[in-house]
Amino acid sequence: MKPARFRADILAGLTTSFALVPECIAFALVAHLNPLMGLYGAFIICTLTALFGGRPGMISGAAGSMAVVIVALVVQHGAQYLLATVLLGGVLMILFGALRLGKLVRLVPYPVMLGFVNGLAIVIALAQLEHFKSGEQWLSGSPLYLMIGLVALTMLVVYVLPRLTRAVPPALVAILGVGLLVYLLDLPTRTLGDMAHIAGGLPQLAWPDVPWTLETLKIIAPYALLMAMVGLLETLLTLNLTDEITESRGFPDRECVALGAANMVSGMCGGMGGCAMIGQTVINLSSNGRGRLSGVVAGGMILLFVLFLSPLIERIPLAALVGVMFVVAQQTFAWASLRVLHKVPVSDVLAIIAVTVVTVFTDLATAVLFGIVIAAVNFAWQHARELYADSHDDGEGGKRYQVHGTLFFASTTPFLNQFDPAGDPPSVTLDCKHLSFVDYSAVAALQTLRERYAKAGKHLRVVHLSERCKKLLKRAGEQH
Repeated sequence: MKPARFRADILAGLTTSFALVPECIAFALVAHLNPLMGLYGAFIICTLTALFGGRPGMISGAAGSMAVVIVALVVQHGAQYLLATVLLGGVLMILFGALRLGKLVRLVPYPVMLGFVNGLAIVIALAQLEHFKSGEQWLSGSPLYLMIGLVALTMLVVYVLPRLTRAVPPALVAILGVGLLVYLLDLPTRTLGDMAHIAGGLPQLAWPDVPWTLETLKIIAPYALLMAMVGLLETLLTLNLTDEITESRGFPDRECVALGAANMVSGMCGGMGGCAMIGQTVINLSSNGRGRLSGVVAGGMILLFVLFLSPLIERIPLAALVGVMFVVAQQTFAWASLRVLHKVPVSDVLAIIAVTVVTVFTDLATAVLFGIVIAAVNFAWQHARELYADSHDDGEGGKRYQVHGTLFFASTTPFLNQFDPAGDPPSVTLDCKHLSFVDYSAVAALQTLRERYAKAGKHLRVVHLSERCKKLLKRAGEQH
């Protein structure tokens, strides 16, 4: 590794580690867990995926999207059942990658990807508003003005410093600079230590303390499946985004296996489950972190914070971290999607807006599924409308139909409407040279057409079937 690359990755990893800590603590508190469980999970998952994953430069950790889905489990059954769930979820992730299902992310349309990015950017920004509260009350008066001023100063440094120098990551300078300012002037503002004390020891390897029975499996299996789905979705979509930013190609199946293994280790070491984190990934990439070392440093620094550096880290003002995350939200949001809303089809606009809104108000898995359904319905509708037929006399007293398009469940009615069994001559030929059969609905439509001509006392001959169409018809028991 070149010295410049080595230095860039170390600085990027250090910057990212500062942004990981408050997020992991907050997500652990959301899930009603000890903050150290979030930090242990972040250390283990970030480090292992960086070392063995399929996408250098991408940052994984104890993610909020996964924390939200297990709150009910923790409340009802306790933290040990969560650890068993994380363990099982990791197994499911490994199976997903081992079966080479990572390619399924290609089914996610680009408008859905835009909605995902925009939704998570809004979620990142909204999550920072919690730091403008003291308990359940919003800050007011001098504390509020000081918080706003420090956030604005942090954002100003992040935006302006790259115009002066790119030798160091602007987010790192902003966090350390604002932290030093608060310390020297003894400004009364909330710090990371006000969220939680992060001092602790090394994570201990142990099996989750639950009865390993079928009853336990029934309890944890639904949560493990949901965690695996959400984690894999967010990871694969973040991998795609990282590929675009870095103009390079990652390996989704390898990333899924590494993520699953990291979750299993986390579950056995008392850590939360996790997946790729888009905000921290953007921070790492914008800080010029491109190699595996950046993720290893980010994960390793979290462990150092817990073991040795907690007194220093707990002095970091929350305002500095909030300012950095606000910049991340702004940089993550696909502003270009707003400029093209009037230029793209209405269905794509609906997909972008729907996925954005559903991501904000529910969860990622629901949002992506919703977007894929919208895209699939639109795709089916458009292809159904494109089916048409040319007809002419064949010169021998018969009629020849040449159908163009794709015959599947949504186009069977337009297909049947192209023919006139009652008015056609006794001999009719269906030329399928430009027609593709896709599913059993297509086979059923052909059978219906034959029955209509037979009922009218006429003969339908089908010609120029492709080999794929012949196999489909043969499998369905049709003769051609």
